Amino acid sequence: MTEAERQQVIVLGRLLAAERRDGCADRVTTDGLVAYLNQWSAAAGSAVRLPAVQRALGCLIGYDGMTLVERDQALAEAIEVLRSLFRTAPTTPVETTVPPSPAVNPAPNAGHVPVTKRNTSARQSRKRAANVDQRPLAELNLDAPLEQIAGIDRRLVGGFRRLGVRTIRDLLYHFPRRYDDVRNRRSISELQVGAEETVIGEVTDVRTIGAGPKLRVRVEVSDETGSIEAIFFNQRWIAQQIRVGQTIALSGKVTTFGGKRQFSSPRWERYTPDPEALLHTGRLVPIHPLTQGLHENQVRRFIKQVVDTMAPQVEDHLPPVRLQHARLLPLGEALAQIHFPTDHTSLAAARRRLGFDEFLFIQIGVLQRKRLWQQEISYAFTIDMQVHAELQRLLPFQLTAAQQRAIEEIFSDLRRPSPMARLLQGDVGSGKTVVAAAALLQAVANGFQGALMAPTEILAEQHAKNLKQLLSRVRVPRKTTSATASSAYQQADWRSLLDPEEAAQLAEIVSILGMSPEEDMGGHGVRVALLTGSLGTRERRRVLEGIARGEIDLVAGTHALITETVQFAQLGLVVVDEQHRFGVEQRLRLKNKGYNPHMLVMTATPIPRTLTMTIYGDLDVSVLNERPPGRQEIRTKRVGRAERAKVYRHIRKQVAGGRQVYVICPLVEESEKLDLPSAEEMYERLQHEVFPDLRVALLHGKLSAREKDDVMRAFRDHQYDILVATAVIEVGIDVPNATTIVIEGAERFGLAQLHQFRGRVGRGHHQSYCILISDSDNQQSKERLAALEQTTDGFKLAEVDLQLRGPGEFFGTRQSGTPDLKMAQQGDTRLLAEARALADAILADDPELKRPEHDLLRRKVNDFWAAATQSG
Repeated sequence: MTEAERQQVIVLGRLLAAERRDGCADRVTTDGLVAYLNQWSAAAGSAVRLPAVQRALGCLIGYDGMTLVERDQALAEAIEVLRSLFRTAPTTPVETTVPPSPAVNPAPNAGHVPVTKRNTSARQSRKRAANVDQRPLAELNLDAPLEQIAGIDRRLVGGFRRLGVRTIRDLLYHFPRRYDDVRNRRSISELQVGAEETVIGEVTDVRTIGAGPKLRVRVEVSDETGSIEAIFFNQRWIAQQIRVGQTIALSGKVTTFGGKRQFSSPRWERYTPDPEALLHTGRLVPIHPLTQGLHENQVRRFIKQVVDTMAPQVEDHLPPVRLQHARLLPLGEALAQIHFPTDHTSLAAARRRLGFDEFLFIQIGVLQRKRLWQQEISYAFTIDMQVHAELQRLLPFQLTAAQQRAIEEIFSDLRRPSPMARLLQGDVGSGKTVVAAAALLQAVANGFQGALMAPTEILAEQHAKNLKQLLSRVRVPRKTTSATASSAYQQADWRSLLDPEEAAQLAEIVSILGMSPEEDMGGHGVRVALLTGSLGTRERRRVLEGIARGEIDLVAGTHALITETVQFAQLGLVVVDEQHRFGVEQRLRLKNKGYNPHMLVMTATPIPRTLTMTIYGDLDVSVLNERPPGRQEIRTKRVGRAERAKVYRHIRKQVAGGRQVYVICPLVEESEKLDLPSAEEMYERLQHEVFPDLRVALLHGKLSAREKDDVMRAFRDHQYDILVATAVIEVGIDVPNATTIVIEGAERFGLAQLHQFRGRVGRGHHQSYCILISDSDNQQSKERLAALEQTTDGFKLAEVDLQLRGPGEFFGTRQSGTPDLKMAQQGDTRLLAEARALADAILADDPELKRPEHDLLRRKVNDFWAAATQSG
């Protein structure tokens, strides 16, 4: 490898590593990775002809159509292949097109490397491996470690261990990441340039040409219709493995050179008349995830050996009757077909069975959790319709039909003696707070307390303010008397009993509780307080005492609500806002502050039904899918970076009219690798160059929680005209005066996240705008941004996002305690519904899966959820 080639490979490797660090989101380059690879190949000169580079590029074919998991595996494989160029080569090749069988150790002296300090650990591992009790595959069980397989290559064991594959069962569930369809077998004369083809013929010539990095082996293969050359670059050993007179199968893309058709580094293997015996050619060829020490043909041959022997031994966890009813393949057959499918029909059937299993395990887990929850005893509320009517009378607007429906569903839950567990799912600005307030009001009317937990102090502060405005004027009959209130407090002239100092103390308490003098201890208005970590010691103590004594009806707060110092007198209802930002443990800690209180969790992220059933399958769901009257339609427009001057004119016009503006950037700091403006860079530019006469603020994730809240409060109070921020603004507060949000590098964000950003504006009476700045030519990015321009329906956008980017993009990171899906597709609503129905049927007959026929199923479900908990 020349120095120029070396530099080109380094450039490629660094780009691939950056893409992998960025979560495989295909946004490190402006036009996407596939377009970049085409550009790099055109400019790389001789580097692109290096066999390792060709293999690396081959790993990334179809990258833009892969799932995130497949992308990560493809990148890891490509990076590892490139790294091999910079390692000192051993005395004999470490990889051949047809390597020795992985289940058989090489000859004693083959590939001998002198013992040095660097391979001492390898020598020690060989000694340990020699002490392992190795046996033939047929004598082992599915949970046997790979190193027990007789004759297994130790390097193979180490490679699989790096992928988390340690046992035979692990290997059976180490699914291919894609399949190359090279079943299209033709005679040589019929081969089409540019197509993936398979040809079978006799080797008529083998020649080694050149030397060093320019060495190539030319193999001529002929059939009755003609001949074609296969060129293998820098693989001298091919000349020893392919001999004249052999019949071989070649699979790969047909190219041309010098006007002649040829195969460039194709897959090959010796031909056998049995089509099932072909592994690398002439079939749907599985491409398994690889890592250091694992090579494609070697892995495929080894997995075939294990699958053929062990898949028939797999015991099915579903009884035959259930299999037949659900029209599912037996598990062993599904595992065999997923690794080495006979055809696309068999592959689809295998995927359906294995995806069904994942959905089934999830549904059984969440339904069992739901059944246990519903078996607990809670408080059955009496719904006071007079109090509810009073709330509606005081509202400055009419409830939408969706809000009324959700309230009725919640009231129905609250009437039951089992605790409510409901998800309130609503688009941005759909009015979730009013629905939660109606439920909390009923808790107070029944003599209980309510708690609302929010992820940030400023959002908790906003909730407390809104609840005070909504509920402090509602007359609620007290079913219990406060521990500190005497009968004198119920009299109209009770203040006359207090001396001036007592009156002043009471006035301070009333202020903390957020009540007017007419609404205080007389028991008419709902008493609301705020509890956050930034409260002063004295104020915090008084709020805690008020909660413990029952003098506070509702408390809105942050994580401070679940600290040990918070003790409720009688907690009846818990509301958790933006619930995906809290872990399961945090929600349970708040629930445990009372005796099985009712629980309502809320999210402003519209979630497709399939995700709702998997992530929130243990909750009943209420959906707010209507926009309240008077809510402004937000005009959304995508522009290029060259149009920033026009955008800045729009911003100045909005600020001149008294409005405020958000500017969102995908990065906090400037990056040498990414041509995108950072929040810090944008702040400096806007404040000192573009808008020196305006007030510009900066908000990003590196600030402390208190600093973030201070900036947001100042922006809400119109101390700033423009707020430059990163994604931390996604869950913000109401700033009705903010009418424009500009999103730089919009292609860097998921569609659901962009919709959340857009929801920061349009909260007042003024026309609002969302401006998406992007120059990306990536097709997926274009589709996302076009969808955002065309609709403001968050549920439609969520479905589009799920189809384009997968479930991992909804919340940025995977939900804590949520199982990973290897085979199931979140968009497959029908399969999920079928799995849900079967889970219901099984649990109806056997709620705890205690029957003998469900013993294996119970263990599989437990293992599945245990793995989810560990990874979450």
